[in-house]
Amino acid sequence: MRVPLILWLAAAMTALSAGASGAAERAGPDMIDVNFEKWTNIEPLLEEVRARHNVPALAASTIYDGRIINYAAVGVRKLGSDVKVTAWDKFHIGSCTKAMTATLLAIFVEQGKLKWSSTLAQVFPDLAKEMHPGYRTVTLLHLVAHRGGVPNETWPKGMTFLDVHRLPGPPREARREFVRRVLKQEPAAPPGETFIYSNAGYAVLGAACETVADAAYEDLMREHVFGPLGMGSAGFGAMGTPGKTDQPWQHRVENGKAIPLEPGPLIDNPPAIAPAGTVHCAIGDWAKFVQAHLRGARDQPTPLPIANWTRLHTPAFGGTYAGGWGTAHRGWGGGRVYTHAGSNNMNYAVVWMAPHRNFAVVVATNQAGKVAPKACDDAAAAIIRKYLPEEKDQ
Repeated sequence: MRVPLILWLAAAMTALSAGASGAAERAGPDMIDVNFEKWTNIEPLLEEVRARHNVPALAASTIYDGRIINYAAVGVRKLGSDVKVTAWDKFHIGSCTKAMTATLLAIFVEQGKLKWSSTLAQVFPDLAKEMHPGYRTVTLLHLVAHRGGVPNETWPKGMTFLDVHRLPGPPREARREFVRRVLKQEPAAPPGETFIYSNAGYAVLGAACETVADAAYEDLMREHVFGPLGMGSAGFGAMGTPGKTDQPWQHRVENGKAIPLEPGPLIDNPPAIAPAGTVHCAIGDWAKFVQAHLRGARDQPTPLPIANWTRLHTPAFGGTYAGGWGTAHRGWGGGRVYTHAGSNNMNYAVVWMAPHRNFAVVVATNQAGKVAPKACDDAAAAIIRKYLPEEKDQ
């Protein structure tokens, strides 16, 4: 039926839109009050890229000089309809959720409830006996860096996408059973040895947070991440209401044609793997999260109770993957930049963050397929050229 979340891609890379004035007020005090429209308006840029790649909708937000200076969306919520997207519509960010899960984990580390060196046997003592011995010494840091040996295959052996959706109970219970099954399997590699991108590994991290806080991952995210950052639009799963076009519909590409998919409980990955990538939010709210990371990377205060951001931004075990971020070097970024892409095969999103330039850009579309990464990357590159023109893109 469906395949799991697309893996992290090392991809190369208004005035606000009409009807977005209310969204501007909700963006909070970090939205710059800029009076020159040419500088802040990115709608024409987005529409040119959207039309060229023929995706239903395209949304983006820019963080410049550490401030969220714009967010906008163009196109339609659903192919075949004339319902326009708005700047405050919700877009699915897929595996870009992983940085949010790592951030939640870091908050609990700061509170002393967990350690980066905590082993799975310590975090899940009731599962230790039936856990494969190879996982007992795996640490949370191993999992954050995709070095825990958890297989690349998202579903436990013998299970399908639908089987995981049908795990009984609310998300926390389903996630616990999912983790139990994952950790009974043989690891694909010893801890720390091999980079293996694993959605299941991040589901384990979400369950670790649930264990020490005695609450569901979704509630913990709202309390500790979304709430402090003012991300009122953030949620989980498919956007919108079944039978309505009140949010962007997701689109799967079949035989080169984009097919709109009505929102519903099966139109996203199972809640059990939410920590790996089921968050949706308005593009301006996603920018608030990235802005916090940008400030943290520059040793500036943020609304999140994290004093030491270094662990989240430093690749571990000799690799290039940090806490939900891939790292690379770009001339336009002044050195090391942070990036991630996400998709549930019905949407696509990408983020680029350059702490040395105090700059970041986030882009999302409500379509998957080969054209979606190109559309998002082209939009990100155009915004980078707009705001960092003195640096040559690499």
